[in-house]
Amino acid sequence: MPDLYMLFPEGKAKALTLSYDDGVEQDILLMKIMDQNGLKGTFNLSSGLYPPEDFRWPEGQIHRRMPFSQAKAVYTHSGHEIAIHGYSHADLAMLPSAAAAGDVMKDKEALERDYDRMVRGMAYAYGRYNDQVVDLLKSCGVAYARTTHASHNFEIPQDWLRLPATCHHKDEKLMDLARQFAEGTPRMRPWLFYLWGHSYEFDMDQNWHVIEEFAAYIGKRDDIWYATNIEIHDYVEAYRSLHCSADGKRIYNPTCHKIWLHHKSSIYAVDPGAEIQLP
Repeated sequence: MPDLYMLFPEGKAKALTLSYDDGVEQDILLMKIMDQNGLKGTFNLSSGLYPPEDFRWPEGQIHRRMPFSQAKAVYTHSGHEIAIHGYSHADLAMLPSAAAAGDVMKDKEALERDYDRMVRGMAYAYGRYNDQVVDLLKSCGVAYARTTHASHNFEIPQDWLRLPATCHHKDEKLMDLARQFAEGTPRMRPWLFYLWGHSYEFDMDQNWHVIEEFAAYIGKRDDIWYATNIEIHDYVEAYRSLHCSADGKRIYNPTCHKIWLHHKSSIYAVDPGAEIQLP
């Protein structure tokens, strides 16, 4: 049906998410900025690289991973997702398949145990991957894996294991893209803005104002769904799992998600396990 397409929860046509890597101390301030502006996102952790609990970083060190006790206190009840970044932050594309799978699964197992939740998302360390890595992630139960590619658009991902971002926060087009996203009107498809980076870069570049300006501008808008990476993945895949009759007028939702649709200038919601009749 040419005029049937997905909307996000509550009938919104836009969604926004963030993805930040390494589990560094600067995530604390980043999370505060996100929370103040109603943003949600995902923090990608390498569980084999926590420093010792009594470790003190040298003066002037900017990239400072948090020890486990601090990371657990920061992320556990934050409302944000945690995801895999490789147990040893290895370049998976350079490892034999068994070693790459082991690094992913060891991180997944540790994060699930230590944070008492299922972990299904990932960001590639160094942004490095190949077809062999993508294939092994499927057997590791990884639902999506973020790359470092910038799409500079708001398209819904087609390949979740080669997931691009809209842009990095240092991208010179960041605020232009933010304004296009906030002020534009999606036509015949929903939009997703995906921002990524490392929070220690704000200290390194002395530019916390970049994320503060972005968050204040894009946050707390009634027409945007603010969600974690996995929430967006699961919603989109639930939409793609809908069953349609041959004439396109009956829609059955076999999933556990309530799905919102646009059809002929009207908005419809299909409850889990329910079927609706379109005009």
